[in-house]
Amino acid sequence: MKSYIEERAVQIAQYIIENQATVRQAAKQFGISKSTAHKDCSERIRSINPALAKEVRKVLDVNKSERHIRGGMATREKYLHQRG
Repeated sequence: MKSYIEERAVQIAQYIIENQATVRQAAKQFGISKSTAHKDCSERIRSINPALAKEVRKVLDVNKSERHIRGGMATREKYLHQRG
């Protein structure tokens, strides 16, 4: 794996942990696609830094468990703005 990819994977993982961010937020912050950010923080980071991988996995699991709530809130906001 190229060194810049390893560095990016570590930076993305640290960003997600520090900010309790979603993969989508991390991708936007780093100017990469959502799928690249997800691959970096779920697959590549395991071989680079297993301890960091466990920490980022905890945040990603929380985000996944709350995903349906955020989706519902976004839909609610969308329809509230359409009425007014």
